[in-house]
Amino acid sequence: MQKQRATLIGTLAIGLWASLAALTTAAGTIPAFELLSLSFFIGGVAGLGVVVMRGRVARLKAPREVWIVGVGGLFTYHACYFLALRLAPPAPASLINYLWPLLIVLLSGLLPGETLKLRHILGALTAFAGVVVLIYARGINFHADTRALAGFALALCAAFVWAVYSVVSRRFGDVPSDPVAGFCLVTAALAGVLHFSFERTIVPQGFGPWLAIFALGLGPVGLAFYVWDYGVKHGDIRFLGVASYAAPVLSTLLLVICGFAAPTLTLALAAGLIVAGALIARRGA
Repeated sequence: MQKQRATLIGTLAIGLWASLAALTTAAGTIPAFELLSLSFFIGGVAGLGVVVMRGRVARLKAPREVWIVGVGGLFTYHACYFLALRLAPPAPASLINYLWPLLIVLLSGLLPGETLKLRHILGALTAFAGVVVLIYARGINFHADTRALAGFALALCAAFVWAVYSVVSRRFGDVPSDPVAGFCLVTAALAGVLHFSFERTIVPQGFGPWLAIFALGLGPVGLAFYVWDYGVKHGDIRFLGVASYAAPVLSTLLLVICGFAAPTLTLALAAGLIVAGALIARRGA
């Protein structure tokens, strides 16, 4: 029962990440690392506030390796992903990046007490096919120039980083999720350094963009990391890996609802494949 509850909590992160594209669009033309720094700062401060109110400040202390994995995972993944989108065409870069759920499923078989079965692999591949359908419909153009190849390499690096971060986090199952607040704040600081080094600061204009930034910090770049941490530590990490493929479909659906994209049969097909993949992976569990 506890494992099922933790898995359910972990899936909340997938729903929150689905709002990332819509909220990022609503935030306007703010540079990537400036937006990343602001949203992670909000997520970290909010998490720290909850920790303080619950009287759990002592739980922020964690072994050094936990901090290395936490900060390394959050910062390195997002830095690689954003740089990949700058250097390479977004559609193929996103497709390569979305290898991370499949990698989580495969790497989870190396964890003590976990058994990787054929249904997990088939489910992950079926769900990945759904993402291929979705992104292919947007138009995939694998340019072979050096700049794009560097972007593809960074996207693959991002996929590996997030998969390894998620799987290794399970080895720290006895460490509570409270230190995630610290991970977010350090990530915000590092993103801020990159922003001031390579980007021009743009102050958001109007109430709408600021609301979107706060929503990002409280949701997909805030609460999502806390519930994901709890889910991968105590839930069914293989199912969470497969279910994560729902994020790009839900994201596209939300863009449709918000009027940023048009509904298509491709979206329905992609959703069907991802649901089928999750059912295959979950069968008999």
